[in-house]
Amino acid sequence: MDLELNGKVNLVTGGTDGLGAALATRLVDEGAFVAVCGRRQEPLDAMAEKLGERGIAVQADVTVAADMERFVDEAFQRWGRIDGVVNNAATGMAGPFEKRSDDEWLADLDLKVVAAVRLIRLSLPHLRSAPAGAIVNVLNSGATAPGTNSLPTSAPRAAGLALTKALSHELGPEGIRVNAIMIGTMATSQWERNAERRQVPVSEIFENMAKRVPLGRIGDPSEFGDLAAFLLSNRASYITGAAINLDGGRNPVP
Repeated sequence: MDLELNGKVNLVTGGTDGLGAALATRLVDEGAFVAVCGRRQEPLDAMAEKLGERGIAVQADVTVAADMERFVDEAFQRWGRIDGVVNNAATGMAGPFEKRSDDEWLADLDLKVVAAVRLIRLSLPHLRSAPAGAIVNVLNSGATAPGTNSLPTSAPRAAGLALTKALSHELGPEGIRVNAIMIGTMATSQWERNAERRQVPVSEIFENMAKRVPLGRIGDPSEFGDLAAFLLSNRASYITGAAINLDGGRNPVP
């Protein structure tokens, strides 16, 4: 299926690894232009080489307003348009409620909510000028089915879902679609780092997690890339305000 992404410009935060990298690669394969951002230079350099002439990799921290202004400006100056925005940058922070400090709560809200709000606001003038602007917020099942010891992460995820729903109504009349992807367990490098800290094979972690997934396996980043690319495309032109579970059926909330 032709996703009709050729020539479109998309911004992807957290785009140097895992889900973001898989999406950026898929978009370039579809003929789109992609700007990704991240904090560490080495992964940025590797991603820039991988994307080639159809991509740029900008060193930027999503929690720093000036960095995000520069990220948006560099993409617009390079290609003269912005058609889609994907808020993907995040990190896991969860544990017993009483052990999480005010600073940890504020940091998580800043990263997962305020940063997304900021990038959308900065991109809006360009999305309004696009033939069909699209925003994708990457969340997880904690937004609708928070579990034990899931705070603070599940609270910002719920806020991200509210942001998605509210903006889909507010921006819909302008032709800008806003959707969310609720990811489950995906085979990303964060689990490799987790396995290294625990001194166990990552395959053992994946095997244990797969037992709790109805489809009996964990997800591949390419599957996220396929879904996010579809939501950014004209093929999803009548989809907005949706929160799509990408978790093998694990989330009990549709």
